[in-house]
Amino acid sequence: MSTATTPTTSITLTAAESRRRSRPHAAWRGRVRRLPLALITIVLLVVEIYPLVWLLLGSLKTQSEFMNRPTWALPQNWANFANYATAWQAGISRNLLNSVIAVFPSLALIIVFGVAAGFALEVMVWKGRNTVLLLFLGGIMIPSQMILLPLFTVYFRIHLTGTMWPLVVTYTATGLPLTVFMMATYFRAIPRELFEAATIDGASLLRSFWSVAFPMMTNAIFTVGLVQFFFLWNDLLLAMTFTSGSGHNELATVQVGLLSFQGRFGSVQYGPTMAAICVNVLITLVLYLFLNQRVMKGMTAGAIKG
Repeated sequence: MSTATTPTTSITLTAAESRRRSRPHAAWRGRVRRLPLALITIVLLVVEIYPLVWLLLGSLKTQSEFMNRPTWALPQNWANFANYATAWQAGISRNLLNSVIAVFPSLALIIVFGVAAGFALEVMVWKGRNTVLLLFLGGIMIPSQMILLPLFTVYFRIHLTGTMWPLVVTYTATGLPLTVFMMATYFRAIPRELFEAATIDGASLLRSFWSVAFPMMTNAIFTVGLVQFFFLWNDLLLAMTFTSGSGHNELATVQVGLLSFQGRFGSVQYGPTMAAICVNVLITLVLYLFLNQRVMKGMTAGAIKG
C-alpha cells in the first residue's frame, strides 16, 4: 500500500514545488512587460509637469536673475511675489475680465445653438438635412485668417468696433461648425425610442428637446464646452484684430494683455510675464481638473451607438 502511494505523493509535491518556483519568474516577467509602459508614463509626466514647474519658478525671479543667471537656476527669493503684484497693476485683472466677457457669452451661445442644430440634424427627419450638415462641416475648413479683413470691414461699417460684440459674434460663428458636428455625433448614441415615448406621452418637439435631449447631453456638453473654451480663451489672432485701436488694455483679452509686458526698445519683463502666464494657466488648469471626469464620459459617449 505504501509503495503505491509514494510515487503519487512525490509527483504531487514536485508539481506544487514547481508552481512555487514558477511564481517569482511569472511576476518578474510581468514587471518586465510593464516596464516600457512605466517608462513612457514617466516621460510624459516629465514633459507635462516640467514646463509648469519652470513657469512657476520663473515667476519668482527678478529681471537681473533672468539676465545674469542660467535658465535652470532656482530663484534666490522663494517668497518674491512682486512679479504678481506688477502683473496685476499692469492690467492683467482687466484683461481677465475682458476674456470672461468675450468668452462665456460666446460659449453659452455656441452650446445652445450647437445642441439645437445637432438635434435638428440628427433626430428630426426633414429634407435636405444632410446638405445642411455638409455646409456646417465646410465651415470647419475655413481658416480664421481668411475672414479677418471682411469681418473687420463689416464691423466698422455697422459701428461695432470699440466694443466686445465683434469678439462675441465671431467666436460664436467660428465655434458653431465643430460644435454642431460633434453634437450630431453624440445624438446618434441616444436611442430613438426615448423620443418616440415622449411623443406618445404628448410632449411637443420643443418639450422633447429641453426635457429629454438636453439633460441626456450633459457630459457631451461639458466636453464640447471645455474644448471650445480652450479655443476661445487662448485666441490671440481674433482678439488682436478686433480690440486694436481701442486703447491700451481697455478691451484687450488676457492673451493680448500678455504682449504688453515690454519695456523700452522692446525688452521683455520676464518676471511679470511669467506671473501673468501662471495666472492664466492656473485658471484653465483648475477648470479642467474639476471637469475632467465629465469630459472622459462625454468622449466615450459619442463613440457608442445606443
